[in-house]
Amino acid sequence: MQEDRRVLIAGGGPVGLFCALLLGRQGIPVRVFDANPDLQDDPRAATTHPATLEVLDEAGLVDDLIAAGLVAPIFQFWDRPTNTKVAEFDHAILKDDTKFPFVVQTEQFKTSRIIMKRLLALPNVEVLFNHAVTHVTQDAGSVTVTVESHGKTSTHKGAYLIGADGGRSTVRKQCEIAFEGFTWEERFLVLTTPFDFAANRGFCYRTYIADPAEWCNCFKVAADGPPGLWRTVFPTDTSLSEEQVMSDEAVQTRLQTFFPLDRPYEIVHRNLYTTHQRVAATFRKGRVLLAGDSAHVNNSIGGMGLNGGLQDAANVSEKLSKVILGGGGDDLLELYSLQRRTVSIEFVQAQSIANKKRLEARDAETRQKNFAELSETAADPAKAREFLLKASMISMQRRAASITGPDSI
Repeated sequence: MQEDRRVLIAGGGPVGLFCALLLGRQGIPVRVFDANPDLQDDPRAATTHPATLEVLDEAGLVDDLIAAGLVAPIFQFWDRPTNTKVAEFDHAILKDDTKFPFVVQTEQFKTSRIIMKRLLALPNVEVLFNHAVTHVTQDAGSVTVTVESHGKTSTHKGAYLIGADGGRSTVRKQCEIAFEGFTWEERFLVLTTPFDFAANRGFCYRTYIADPAEWCNCFKVAADGPPGLWRTVFPTDTSLSEEQVMSDEAVQTRLQTFFPLDRPYEIVHRNLYTTHQRVAATFRKGRVLLAGDSAHVNNSIGGMGLNGGLQDAANVSEKLSKVILGGGGDDLLELYSLQRRTVSIEFVQAQSIANKKRLEARDAETRQKNFAELSETAADPAKAREFLLKASMISMQRRAASITGPDSI
């Protein structure tokens, strides 16, 4: 029967869809459930790192991703109070480590569309929108989900379930898997504008700006084509309400204070979101596996969230295919959890927290120490390479591959 091999997937974002594509290409029947009415135009994640480009290349997606985005080999650190560039890193130094010595700035919704186009050619894959997974049960041989759609409920049975349903994952909660970590006190404000920070400020496509009062990330995305759009990301005052932070006056004041201009900024998009640093206690419980934000969430500085999720998808799909097609045992699924959870903690959590602390440091001595280390690292090819291997997530992928069991952690 089909359900003896079918994989159910909760969540039709890029991670869930990528799982569906990789499994579906192996001939495995897949059914994806997503609560939204269609693919979401969510612009939040945009940076695709070299390690993820390698994964997407294996799936034949990387050319389309590059065509839809902007190639960005360089990123910079600036100090706002002195308006000086502290350090510049060029991924070209990784030319012997990866086929892709650059990042690609491609918005998250474009990645979903690219994958969805491939899925439409697979008759063994179903993507059901307006279908929200509400309940999960499993036994020794199968997993069953209850799904709500247009006020009606239905049940669906499969061999395995992948929970890729986001940070508030119903699947994770239904399986009673703890989501360990903390929530940052301040929220992040994203303001998107066509103002050209490269031409007017000398910034590259990925720029991190340190400031003891208010740091900023500034990066460019392709949007609908030339000339593209620029996104700025700021921390917010915890004492202010959402209305106060998001008002026209407030967003203009924020941008004008940081980047003075003789006219109002054109704002084409604004968003305010709560930021977490959390990792699931396990990425596997029986026949249920977690991937993407349902398994781990982190602050956006460094762009590691969606990248980690797509790497999860590649890892779990490879192992699950072997189990279902008879080439491996359930121990592979435990290995998936061990590999991905370990690197989520050792790399994604550690790196993203360090990135935030570097930008927001207030003590003058600490700030100068940070700047000196960045400048020294950028100027030394060996140190720059090691720094970029971590920033590009190549070190993370190598670490995951090195884990063969509990004794190798």
